[in-house]
Amino acid sequence: MTDTLAAVVMAGGLGTRMKSAVPKHFHELLGRRMVDWVIEAGRETGAAPLVVVASPATRDQFPDEDVTVAVQETPLGTGDSVRSARTALEGYDGDVLVLSGDTPLLTAELLRELVEAHSASGAAATILSAEPPDARVYGRIVRTDGTVQRIAEGTDASDEERRIGEINSGIYVFRSDALWPALEQLQPKNVQGELYLTDTIQILVASGQTVAAHVASDWRQTEGVNTRVELAQATAILRDRINEQHMLSGVTIVDPQSTWIEPGVAIEADVTVHPFTILRGATSIATGAEIHAHTVAVDARIGAGATVGPFCYLRPGTVLGDSSKAGTYVEIKNSRIGDRTKVPHLSYVGDAEIGEDTNIGAGAITANFPHSPGQPKGRTTIGRNVRTGIHNGFVAPVEVGDGAWIAAGSVITRNVPDDALGVARARQENKEGYAARKRDSD
Repeated sequence: MTDTLAAVVMAGGLGTRMKSAVPKHFHELLGRRMVDWVIEAGRETGAAPLVVVASPATRDQFPDEDVTVAVQETPLGTGDSVRSARTALEGYDGDVLVLSGDTPLLTAELLRELVEAHSASGAAATILSAEPPDARVYGRIVRTDGTVQRIAEGTDASDEERRIGEINSGIYVFRSDALWPALEQLQPKNVQGELYLTDTIQILVASGQTVAAHVASDWRQTEGVNTRVELAQATAILRDRINEQHMLSGVTIVDPQSTWIEPGVAIEADVTVHPFTILRGATSIATGAEIHAHTVAVDARIGAGATVGPFCYLRPGTVLGDSSKAGTYVEIKNSRIGDRTKVPHLSYVGDAEIGEDTNIGAGAITANFPHSPGQPKGRTTIGRNVRTGIHNGFVAPVEVGDGAWIAAGSVITRNVPDDALGVARARQENKEGYAARKRDSD
């Protein structure tokens, strides 16, 4: 027996029950494709090589350098799927961890438990089994004196077998010298010519080899996703896991059920996250920041002690300095906001650099759209200690110097020097008696 481990992820099926043009394994849960959650769990076990069995249409959808792609030319069942990986594992003689690409709730911890149980048993194969509250039509693990004899498919099981609470998860560890010969003996059992990986268990037992089963400590991790309903249920479980990890690390999440945080988000201790918040991508939040309700942040960096929201949208490339503020109905994109600078409400800041200790008045807009097709977007630069008025527009590229003031209602199209007052609006004119004459004419 060897202490090496390879992994095969079966992801070649279409998943017709999803009723989607998108293959089942590519539906997203918290910013990751379903299959990516499985690949990550396999990667964390240290499995190498890591082979993904894809369909011809999806063979180019796995760019990771540590993933080898094998193509299942025709979807002929799980047995054929694993057999398609044999060429990619040519010359490998260790254990093979077989994973299903539609089980995004799997954790590396559970898989390591399975691998350790397999090594301890000395079996030719070890099944990851589970004991859910409702076994439904899953295959049942049939044992004799504790040793696995076969898997009774739920649709074909006898009444006695259906009373068995231990089910097959479809996840296995095989010794490679047992796996490949067993796969060669598979025979199709339907008119589609499909080969079932479950049949390898009975083949191994019939040849006198031992098959073991390891019962999952958390049956939910073995659940597959086949419908949109199950997709939503699995996403909620992943949400709860992520939120729990953050809370145990010192983050206050006021309402975990309405807070959705993707796995790549980094949050330091003593951050407070209020309800109905979505944090996505590589967003990072430094200690002491407060994220108010109905905030969305994508690939944003939020500094220590910063305040965000409510009803705020931080788009990719946003950097908020320490103790800064992005307030109510504010949208920021690809911009750096200096320490202690405030963008309090009703503003759009895009492609901009704003210095420290500046206050942006309500209704500010940076107009950064290119003046001519093919040109890059211009940038707006606003210096330190600047005070802008309400309803200001900044037509990029434009610079506002340190200490400058901008008059309310001004549309700034030219640079404003340091400590100057920028005024760009029509002079008010009062027409005496206009209202009275208007009433008389009506």
